[in-house]
Amino acid sequence: MDYKMEAAKEALKLIRPGSTIGFGAGSTMANLIGLIKGDEALAASLITLTSSFTTRRLLQQEGFAVQEMGWADHVDLYFDGCDQFDRRLSALKSGGGVHTTEKVLASMAEEFIIVGDFAKRVERLEPTYPLVLEVIPEALAFVSDRVKRFFNPVRSELRLSNKKDGAVITERGNFLIDCWFDPFPEPAVINDRMAGIPGVLEHSLFYNLAQRAIVAGPDGIQYFTRSGY
Repeated sequence: MDYKMEAAKEALKLIRPGSTIGFGAGSTMANLIGLIKGDEALAASLITLTSSFTTRRLLQQEGFAVQEMGWADHVDLYFDGCDQFDRRLSALKSGGGVHTTEKVLASMAEEFIIVGDFAKRVERLEPTYPLVLEVIPEALAFVSDRVKRFFNPVRSELRLSNKKDGAVITERGNFLIDCWFDPFPEPAVINDRMAGIPGVLEHSLFYNLAQRAIVAGPDGIQYFTRSGY
């Protein structure tokens, strides 16, 4: 069974006509967009936003009205996946490197909902994925040094491109640093320490942002909130 599709079907039930909906990136979001498109009246009534280049292209190709983020100050629902989330819905997003704008959308939303398969849910965040920092170029060495001072053990690596020679550069001209921990620190500690380092634009831990999660697995659909089931 395609659990991501099942979770997307459940998320579809929450969308009301005339809403402004934000989307993250990934296959679950593509599933959800396809399901919305299947209801032509609903699709035509929505205003959509996204920080993902791939998702934006899909929305445009499917004929959705896509608003520029900079002109929006409110989103009714923001849906996104993640690498993993814990029992308090602290979510880790490491792949796309667009977590800065994703956090803007998540904070803008009346409700931020994580959607995905059952494997994303863990009791506490595990060291399987890195925490990603978006760092201004002038602070690259300084930030790497501060991370090592604040957290031990940690392995911080400048993210390099596999498509060209050199580092990955974000849309704002910044670098990405992948921070590998073992064990993964408490989310509250990471959130406070990383946000307090000058030169760090944002980090990829979504702390106290998601209100609930929709997860599909062998036991069917499950809803999670910050306080439990």
